[in-house]
Amino acid sequence: MEGYCVKCKDKKQIKGAAEVTMKNGRKAMKGTCPTCGTGMFRILGKA
Repeated sequence: MEGYCVKCKDKKQIKGAAEVTMKNGRKAMKGTCPTCGTGMFRILGKA
């Protein structure tokens, strides 16, 4: 899964990506940046 790293200001593959469900019921992917180790978060579709 690819996400945007705010620190590197670039799109990268999310390391250790895990699917989580947010409070509002939407699904998201959570992991870390492979370069700098900053937390990355990508919101997925409604389904």
